[in-house]
Amino acid sequence: EDFEVLEEEEEEEDLSELPPLEDVGRPPAPPREDAQASERGGGEAAEDPQEWLDILGSGLLKKKTLVPGQGVDTRPHKGQDVTVRLKATLEDGSVVEENPALTFTLGDCDVLQALDLCVQLLEMGETALIVSDAKYCYGAQGRSPDIPPNAALTLEVELLSARDAPDLELLSGKEKIELANRKRERGNFFYQQADYVLAINSYDIALKVIGSSSKVDFSPDEEAELLDVKVKCLNNLAASQLKLDHYEAALKSCNLVLEHQPGNIKALFRKGKVLAQQGEYREAIPILKEALKLEPSNKTIHAELSKLVKKHADQKNVETEMYRKMLGNPSASGAPGKCKDKLPWSIPWKWLFGATAIALGGVALSVVIAARN
Repeated sequence: EDFEVLEEEEEEEDLSELPPLEDVGRPPAPPREDAQASERGGGEAAEDPQEWLDILGSGLLKKKTLVPGQGVDTRPHKGQDVTVRLKATLEDGSVVEENPALTFTLGDCDVLQALDLCVQLLEMGETALIVSDAKYCYGAQGRSPDIPPNAALTLEVELLSARDAPDLELLSGKEKIELANRKRERGNFFYQQADYVLAINSYDIALKVIGSSSKVDFSPDEEAELLDVKVKCLNNLAASQLKLDHYEAALKSCNLVLEHQPGNIKALFRKGKVLAQQGEYREAIPILKEALKLEPSNKTIHAELSKLVKKHADQKNVETEMYRKMLGNPSASGAPGKCKDKLPWSIPWKWLFGATAIALGGVALSVVIAARN
């Protein structure tokens, strides 16, 4: 697998500052001419099942209730495992996905963002229509072969059940490995979509699963497999952090990998690249040389190392020139070549020789005076 699979792309909008979805309410209904009808209908009249709700206020993600649910109190919460019936169609009506019982952890971004965001607003038993821009579905990449790039989707969703997620401490080794791998693979999906923020989120969740305490004994093979998944997550985490210029975090992730596997080529490569981005060429070059020694035919490492060696040489030339100016040595054009190297040292050596002679003379005089006394 190549170290750099994707080119830099424009980052997705950061949604971290949005208010919690639980606090997002329906927009107030316009005043109705028939006040008596409103009074007779009570709260139900305001909850028109055909009303569209603009989830994020941008018009890119909207929800409409088709079949009312069992009340606001039955809405699921983040961290719960929910099961929904899902049908997804393109704008031309083509069905691209149909699942009678899709189960996922709410809020973990295990599924399309459109689905993860909107299911938090569904009541138990509610059926809703969700119209989503491509940004919250498969984005500019699409999903080959059935979903083209930048395709909007319409989702018909029914909330079937919601239950607390299983206790991580009680998971068997196999269950913990499967769960961590699902989160890791979701992170890989977001990385391929160039959504590095959500990729980091998924890798972090996978690492929390792996690092959670357990009341169940694991076999040596299961322990080894969990470590392998952990290393993969940390390596992918470092790659995502590097894409976002989070250098200190990426360096920490690489070091965690190298604690477990000192010869991990990807971690060595990315650590060298992080140090290079910070201008630490002297530290980065030996690390990349170590990676190249482990895999001499890797062209990516060759290219990066060659680039760093040149940058380091340029950096040393700049530093040398700076030191010359600090020592008062003019540029080569202002003095003959023979004098350039000798001139800065001629006066200091004369002074040093004189000071040494005076010091030795003082010591000899002290010895003579002491002898006479």
